[in-house]
Amino acid sequence: MKQAMIFAAGLGTRLKPLTDTMPKALVRVGSEPLLWHVVQKLKLAGYERIVVNVHHFAQQIVDYLQANHNFGLDIRISDESSMLLETGGGIKKALPLFDPSEPILIHNVDILSNLDLNALPMDAPLLVVSERPTKRYLLFDDEMRLHGWTNIETGELKGPIAQVQSSKLQVQCRKLAFSGIHVFHPSLAPLLAEWPDRFPIMDFYLKACGTHLIRGYEAKDLRLMDVGKLDTLDQAEAFIDGL
Repeated sequence: MKQAMIFAAGLGTRLKPLTDTMPKALVRVGSEPLLWHVVQKLKLAGYERIVVNVHHFAQQIVDYLQANHNFGLDIRISDESSMLLETGGGIKKALPLFDPSEPILIHNVDILSNLDLNALPMDAPLLVVSERPTKRYLLFDDEMRLHGWTNIETGELKGPIAQVQSSKLQVQCRKLAFSGIHVFHPSLAPLLAEWPDRFPIMDFYLKACGTHLIRGYEAKDLRLMDVGKLDTLDQAEAFIDGL
């Protein structure tokens, strides 16, 4: 069974004032909410079980899904109403709602893209990345194994690469931008036990990649839009039409 998680718990502060009265997941792009676009993309790719985490105006999301009969899917709610758990804590809390033997595709609710979800290898932890300008990059070797993270403006390094004395590996590593789409693999689940209730998943990956294989998947010709700000909403409608 193919299973996925949609991160929909965020406060959506960059989309104020719309998110003063609704969750980001229900902000419309074109005629449908962001959540609809992501659910439909997952459904078309054959995903049957989807967990949606909720916090900000949580009940509105629950009501929306019920009103649409969960779009004919096994959709489950991971309720973070009492405390927003960030991305890593959100996955940790949601794990009991999944089949523990199967990988989980993780997808931000505000990401629209032309990515072919069925092209992703699911046999190991995977971060979908692409070549595009940003301040913060993930660092991969020539076999696309994750070694760290860097902020090119500040020079800050995180992950195993920060402990490497030689700058040779740093120079050799490819800098690729994270898409907000990734595969959480069951092999990593035991490592979550030592983490707190609330933490960013990227911090977890950057620690885990020192002992576990975490690969990057470079999506060629990726067209991706982060619909996180008001000024991207109009662009997003044209973007969706273009897809």
